[in-house]
Parts: sequence; structure tokens; C-alpha cells
Amino acid sequence: MKSKVWLALIALYVVWGSTYLGIKFAIETIPPFFHAGVRFLISGIILVVWQRAAGQQMPTRKQWISTGIIGTLLLLGGNGLVAWAEQFIPSGIAALIIGSIPMFLVVMEALRPGGVKPNWQSIVGLLIGFTGIFILVGPSNISGSTTKLNPFGVAALLSACLFWAMGSIYSKTADLPKSSLMTTGAQMLIGSIGLFIVSILTGELSKWDPTGVSMRSIYGLLYLIFVGSLVGFASYGWLLQNAPISLVATYAYVNPIVAVILGSWLAAEKLEPHIWLASAIIIGSVMFINSRSKPKGKNEAKEVLVESHQ
Repeated sequence: MKSKVWLALIALYVVWGSTYLGIKFAIETIPPFFHAGVRFLISGIILVVWQRAAGQQMPTRKQWISTGIIGTLLLLGGNGLVAWAEQFIPSGIAALIIGSIPMFLVVMEALRPGGVKPNWQSIVGLLIGFTGIFILVGPSNISGSTTKLNPFGVAALLSACLFWAMGSIYSKTADLPKSSLMTTGAQMLIGSIGLFIVSILTGELSKWDPTGVSMRSIYGLLYLIFVGSLVGFASYGWLLQNAPISLVATYAYVNPIVAVILGSWLAAEKLEPHIWLASAIIIGSVMFINSRSKPKGKNEAKEVLVESHQ
């Protein structure tokens, strides 16, 4: 069993760590919001049909509403903005910023009515973590970077973190299907509708020539659908049932590093010293914040896991 757990965990590291590069390749010749809509429509249909065939009940009307809200926040507000931002921001840096979602979760949890207020250790972790983000995206004369990051891309990524935190907080009390994979599939289906609507409203399709889509973009999209979404979620769900929660949670720390390395290796993204410094600070602060929370049971433990994958 131990070998299976580690194989599944390594697969999760590689799969979800590589999705940022998959997005980068897909949006080279496919509009960002449209590509995400296609990805989650197909993935959602597969998951819902699979779970229904396995005997799971379809969501009730109330559950469709709940999954719709979460899917809109996570997949349109979260993933959609990441895809849009990666037009201007290196995939590795995007992954590092999104990897800071646990910090945004602490803030959102503290602000909501009846939410848990952070203790002093969490506040220290927040301050350290946001310092890491500033080093990563701050002015070049402070960060030491020779590459100027697009401010709109950075703003989109930070907004994606906020939307993801909002969706995660809401999901804690929402009425959702018993099957986590059915829930994910329903979120993907509703989220894809929002992505298609935004794609039309922003006019990205009016400037798009479908005949100019490259094979690399097609492979990137297929990878995101069948490996990033399906294999990733299947591995994640299996690990939640067969491995310690603390071990499963390590994907949130490893994925950004995998994304940075793959971006440098396969997309020629620069690996400057300040990126490694910021990586250590952000990931270290996330580990420190998560270590402050000691859930009493497995169900509670699952709630503190942040699905910051893309």
C-alpha cells in the first residue's frame, strides 16, 4: 500500500504542478476563457456520467445552485483569470502566486461573520508570505528582477486567489452531493457556462482564427482535460481515502516548485535568484500557517486542504 500511496502522490505532484504549463501552451493559439470553458465542459461531463454510472445520485436543485456558485468562483474567477493572466505572466510565477491561496483563505475566514480569527502565529505567517509575494512581483529595483511583470496579469492572479478563497470558504457550509467527484463534475459544468459567457462578452472569439490553432495548444488542452482534470482528481480522491491528510496536503507545497522547474525547462522561462527566494518564503509561510491548524478528525482535516491546483 505504501508504494501505491507514493506513486499516486508523485503523480499528483507532477500532474497538478504541470497544469500551469499546460495552460500556457493551450492559450498560445486558443483564447484563454474559451479554452477553460472547453476543458471544464468535457471534464465535467465525463465526471458526472462516470459517477452516475457508478450509482451516485445526481445533484438536487439546491445542490446544483451550490455547485454553480462554487464553480463560478473557482473556475471562472479562479482558473479563468489564471488562464488570462498567463498570456503575460510566466507559468512558474503564476503557480507561485496561486500557491499562496492558503494565506488568502486565512484572511477571508477571519473576515466572514462567525469566522475563525487567526492567532499570532498565523498573522506572522501571513506577513512573511505576503513579503514573499512582494519580492516576487514588486518593483525591479527592490526584487532585483530583470523582467518587468505585467501589472494587469499580477492583479488578475491576486484576484484569482481571492475568488478561490471565497469559493473554498463558501463550500464549507454549502449543500453538496455526497460524492466529491460528482461535486467536482457539477462545478465544472456550471463553471464552463460562465467561462463561455465571459469569452463571448470579452470579444476574444471575434479575434480568434480557429484554423490557426497549433498542435501544441491542442495537446496542451487535451492534457488539461484528461490528465490535469481527470487523472489529477482521481489520484487526489484516492489519496484522501488511503493516505494521511498531512501527506496529501504536501501537494500544495510541491506543485509550485514543479511548475517553476517545468516552465524553465520546457518554456524557457527565466529562473532568477529572487524567484527562488520568493518561492522559499511563500511556500515556507504556507507550511507554517497550515501547521497552526490541527483538525480533530478526518472530515475536518479535509476542509483545511486547499485545492489550489489548476
